[in-house]
Amino acid sequence: MPSMDVARSRFRLGDDHVVVLFSLATGETPPDEMAPARSELRERGLLNQADELSHLLFPLLQTLISPVVAVSLESAGRQGKLHHGMFIGEDHVVTHEAWPGEAESEYACVEPSMLLWALADMVNLRRTAPAPSPNDVRATVVETTVGTLDAGLSALETMPRTASGHEEREHIRNALAAGGPLDGQTLSTCTDMIAELRSSWRMTAVWQRRPGEPDSVAARAFAVWDCGPLGYWHRESPEEPVEAGQVGPNTPLKLSRVPAARVWELITETLPSAEGARTAVSYV
Repeated sequence: MPSMDVARSRFRLGDDHVVVLFSLATGETPPDEMAPARSELRERGLLNQADELSHLLFPLLQTLISPVVAVSLESAGRQGKLHHGMFIGEDHVVTHEAWPGEAESEYACVEPSMLLWALADMVNLRRTAPAPSPNDVRATVVETTVGTLDAGLSALETMPRTASGHEEREHIRNALAAGGPLDGQTLSTCTDMIAELRSSWRMTAVWQRRPGEPDSVAARAFAVWDCGPLGYWHRESPEEPVEAGQVGPNTPLKLSRVPAARVWELITETLPSAEGARTAVSYV
């Protein structure tokens, strides 16, 4: 069911609710199959019986309809895949964040000057994340293939939650060794990384360099592994943005360990300059 928090300009909406609201806000008639979502929006006071939108929705819908920059965050972890994001408009900034196992996402209007912090929070960026120790013999750069690493990740997915840490690592290690040639140190590091993996995520920002010209669309993206006590790992190869069909099992893959400060820089560098997108990031 949809819901709202008036005090904090937050809304919990499913995809069907968004389709209905978007249709009505743009003067279209919602599809017939969206009738249940339409009824739920009325029940919660986001629509009246004449299908007029609550004024509380205006900043959110104005931004969703005409964003200057759209940021997509695709995240994968032990609880499956989640999709978060941000829409940066000329006057407002709207975030949306999914929750594992829930149909609704939380949409919220955030202070434009805080948009970088909002993006950092989406990926659970922590300044206190451990940096590589001089005494740590593990590699800080891992080079292998996409197929080999996928074999290790698939092994992690098949392990029961009751398995011990030792059993989990052995299963991952065997899958990696069977997936492709890895020297001893890289094999150990990859095993530890996958065992400690909290999430792997990709952030993509899209905008138009020249408004109204579809061929002027620009995009920047980067991908990171959050390996908990083993820190953050920037996927340098294959370099983002990666298009469908561009990557296969034999594609070279390179992950480099980076401090939290570098992840912050990557987030900042992904957004366009104020000159590149009308007004969007001039708040930053």
